[in-house]
Amino acid sequence: MKVAKAGGGRNKFRRWWSLWVTGGVDHDAVLREIAAESGWSGRYAFLIIVSAAISLLGLLMPSVAVLIGAMLLSPLMMPIIGLGFGIATLDFHEVRRTGFALLAGAGLAIALSFALVSISPVQTITSEIAGRTQPTLFDLLVALLSAIAGAYALIRGRGGTVVGVAIAIALMPPLAVTGFGIATGNWTAFAGSLLLFLTNAVTIALTAALVARVYGFGGHLSPHHTGWQLALFVVALGALSVPLGAGLRQIAFEALAQRQVRMAIENHFPRGARLSLLDIDYKASPVRIRAVMLTPRIDPRVDAALAARLREQLARPIDFHIDQLRISLDPGAAEAAQIAAAPNGKAVDVTAARDRAVSELALIAGTDRAAVKADGAARTLTATAAPLPGMGLAGYRMLEARAENALEDWKVRLAPAAEAALPVIAVAHGVVDGAALDLAGWASNRTARKLTVQGGSPALRGAVAQGIVSRGGEAEAGSKAGRLRVEWSAQPGGTDPAARD
Repeated sequence: MKVAKAGGGRNKFRRWWSLWVTGGVDHDAVLREIAAESGWSGRYAFLIIVSAAISLLGLLMPSVAVLIGAMLLSPLMMPIIGLGFGIATLDFHEVRRTGFALLAGAGLAIALSFALVSISPVQTITSEIAGRTQPTLFDLLVALLSAIAGAYALIRGRGGTVVGVAIAIALMPPLAVTGFGIATGNWTAFAGSLLLFLTNAVTIALTAALVARVYGFGGHLSPHHTGWQLALFVVALGALSVPLGAGLRQIAFEALAQRQVRMAIENHFPRGARLSLLDIDYKASPVRIRAVMLTPRIDPRVDAALAARLREQLARPIDFHIDQLRISLDPGAAEAAQIAAAPNGKAVDVTAARDRAVSELALIAGTDRAAVKADGAARTLTATAAPLPGMGLAGYRMLEARAENALEDWKVRLAPAAEAALPVIAVAHGVVDGAALDLAGWASNRTARKLTVQGGSPALRGAVAQGIVSRGGEAEAGSKAGRLRVEWSAQPGGTDPAARD
């Protein structure tokens, strides 16, 4: 009796659903509308080009208003919705047609963005670009809910709803960022934005298919087909959830780490101390933490103590350093210390200033920031220049002078690339070329390598070696005959170039 009542209840629900929900839907009209808007056409390609160009401008400016304009065009929305309805009805011709339009449109948008960024003078990662390089589970949920709204709007003829859906999903900006990543060689931006686009596209298509089935599309399919469609939906969204969940965990870790690092620093120093700057590089390995503390008492062991504590709290390797500026307990002393420490009465950020100097030298030398060594106490920056075809020692020395002029507050020690040829030591009327000795002494000094003088008479070799030593290098007289020349010695120099001069 209970079974009969339960079966009767299900039948009543089905009749109600068929009458009031799916009964009012003109399935053929909806499919015709989707088919008309979801394929490849000249109009579709034109909208792709315009939308991608506007998106890229909005990302580079950056301007949210311009990005919203690009989102409203949303030419990719209908091919994705069409793909979803093709999956819902198992219309493989429609799946191929809309799939081609989607892939071709996405490829055109990426190619156009790549071309525009390549010729653009602005290739800086803005806040809008950065915001599309680290998708999380929240993005999947937004795509899921937006797809439900979009499919419902198409089925029920609620055209105004599609505008909000286009803004919420924002399919074109991630593709523009993908092209930006390829053009600038930023593979982190490329991978993150491409994952965001795939998340949106796959979620929209499969959710649209699910909504379409709920509204009676594909009613001719068997329960077996429905089961496969549900399995496809669950597996695809589950696969996307893995990297997106990892991204969400990373964001959660960063928020927790920021709070714990701040609390650990503030609790370590006495009352009256003030944290002036906190900078954490979570992508570095180990995690790089730099801070500036205005404190009435200097603690020389603070780096080791806080590094050990944070290593235990965060369960990550930590590279920790804090610059301490002594202040009195006068309420206005912190501000006074900052002002007094800076020229023209402007507050100075010690760590930020050092990092800027390191970045500038790395740019001039053509090397990585990690390869630049900074000695804050001696105000010295040391690096090795990247190899430049055809560049001699004189060119590298001029590069060092340029860097030192650009970094007025720092002493720059730029070693030449190992490929640079040593100078020819010329002798005219018994006088050794002083400019060549200067270059040889400078190269030896900067590379911390010893030179051997070969050729000429023993007395001349000794004089040249002494001339190099007097110019800050290390040299010795060799025993080979022939033309006078200098060579790198097999025995390395033993002096730190940063400590010389």
